[in-house]
Amino acid sequence: MNRRASQFRLSRFKSTTLALLALAVTGASTAAVAADDPDLIFRRSTVFKLLSPNDKLAVYGIDDPEIKGVACHFTVPERGGFKGWLGLAEEVSDISLACRQVGPIHFTKKLDQGDDMFSQRRSMFFKRMQIVRGCDAKRNVLVYMVYSDRLIEGSPKNSTSSVPVMPWGGDAAVEKCGDFIK
Repeated sequence: MNRRASQFRLSRFKSTTLALLALAVTGASTAAVAADDPDLIFRRSTVFKLLSPNDKLAVYGIDDPEIKGVACHFTVPERGGFKGWLGLAEEVSDISLACRQVGPIHFTKKLDQGDDMFSQRRSMFFKRMQIVRGCDAKRNVLVYMVYSDRLIEGSPKNSTSSVPVMPWGGDAAVEKCGDFIK
């Protein structure tokens, strides 16, 4: 009876291990799909690892999907090592952000203050990076903030970037961001 129970436990352990490994591989591929949304500009190694991938800083660019003429670039650390390679490492919350006007600014619809512009998973289960936008109507400036949150405890690390809504080229008409806030 004891031998049979230990075989059952071993079989159950193997099944659980295989299920967790499948989940890890699926999670790693999901992270890659989510990372396809922004454009990778470049990566730079920061910590050399002999037998596994290096730690890196990666710079991505993304256009605001709701406000034409605004692009943001953010830099995120990417963990190397075997955990990072498998998608099991929890990424740190150090993220920088810069947003700029890259053409005439046009709002596609009314927006809420603090709307999510972009979101990306930063760990297997608990952490997400989010870029949110708002409008400083008094100054006619779009304000973007990047932060990461955790299910249990938040992260105080964040970065903010402002984009004044200005005329572009020969176009003298300038939309007021306050007119597009709900």
